[in-house]
Amino acid sequence: MTTARAPGVRATARLLGPALLAAALAGATATACDRAPRHTDTAPPTAPEAAASTAATAPEELCTQIVARWSRAMLDSDTYGDYQSMGLSNGQYDILRAVLDAARTAKRQQGAAAAEKLIDREARQGCADRYRSGDPGKGPWR
Repeated sequence: MTTARAPGVRATARLLGPALLAAALAGATATACDRAPRHTDTAPPTAPEAAASTAATAPEELCTQIVARWSRAMLDSDTYGDYQSMGLSNGQYDILRAVLDAARTAKRQQGAAAAEKLIDREARQGCADRYRSGDPGKGPWR
């Protein structure tokens, strides 16, 4: 009596190998396609939007923003804080102290609204003066 013999490991691997590879590739492709952004979901950015996202902020504008932000945050305090933890250079910290001193005086004498306006004006002027030549100083700490 003769019985049918089961195929060996090599024969099974030879038969299943291409099928498993095809299934794995099909699954990976389907998964990657599901994660890909769909062009129909959102419109591509317009030219001004694309240009705005790649434009760098001018050093004097960045200085103005950070000095004004920290001036407002510290207006009601009686200290100045640590310039390094605020992300300020030594020169920007000098501007902050001058703006903050003037803003605190203005707030006491003229009120909060006057102090807010003064912060914007003095931070912009101090940073414009500092970056007028395009280079705030010779040392990296300035």
